[in-house]
Amino acid sequence: MPHRSGFVNIIGNPNVGKSTLMNNLVGQRLSIITSKSQTTRHRIKGIVNGEDFQIVYSDTPGVLKPNYKLQESMMKFSTSALVDADIILYVTDVVETMDKNEDFLKKVQNTDIPVLLLINKIDLSNQDKLEKLVDRWKEKLPKAEIFPLSAKENFNVSNVFDRILELLPVAPPYFDKEQMTDLPERFFVNEIIREKVLLNYEKEIPYAVEVEVEEFKNESKIINIMAVINVERTSQKGIIIGHQGKALKKVGTEARLDLESFFGKKVFLKLYVKVAKDWRSKDSQLKGFGYNQ
Repeated sequence: MPHRSGFVNIIGNPNVGKSTLMNNLVGQRLSIITSKSQTTRHRIKGIVNGEDFQIVYSDTPGVLKPNYKLQESMMKFSTSALVDADIILYVTDVVETMDKNEDFLKKVQNTDIPVLLLINKIDLSNQDKLEKLVDRWKEKLPKAEIFPLSAKENFNVSNVFDRILELLPVAPPYFDKEQMTDLPERFFVNEIIREKVLLNYEKEIPYAVEVEVEEFKNESKIINIMAVINVERTSQKGIIIGHQGKALKKVGTEARLDLESFFGKKVFLKLYVKVAKDWRSKDSQLKGFGYNQ
């Protein structure tokens, strides 16, 4: 049997369940998940290997109309995913309106790449409404194959996986067969800490945060990590730290527990907060944080 390999890019609007789907398909928690939009900021690759196949998934930021340079960079990740894929997974759900981000959807309509349209969160709908929604999507994306599913409940995800295997081109593996992602360990430290910020703070605060790992020492029995939470303004620094440092301590404790689960060993985590003024709008800062590359 010939070996099959390919790049499967997951795209769609914010909050439709792309990251949950990605983690289910990969079988590992690589993408952070919250109920807030713009949780995913980068393209995150997850690699699934079998004896005669390799699937390279990419989770991408939700499609949006950019308001500042960080969002412009995020949109570049999403747009590039339309052209460098062997298979596109366009994720929608039973809640969002079909005309959201119409310009991006037109690009999906015009692609010659195979598209699997995944209607997520069907556990929030009923059979009659779902059938009508499927019919409307057939008109909107007539070339796409449609799969209703629930990523949260892991319902019908296996059928999507089977279809991906059928569509993969014949090719050698692109990555080592033992590799699960192309991203370094520090990236996942950043993301897990940022997830805790997203979960513990409200309004603009989580969106003004970027995390940097300044020290990562993986020793035999423990990983020592020192990380900086960057904010845009001094007032935000005070909110992140909280009264007597309690808010920052809570973030640190929750992140440490997840990091220990992720790495499978003890973690010592030290967090600091620093002001990087208006970093979301500065090319030099964005480049330093891994955007605009």
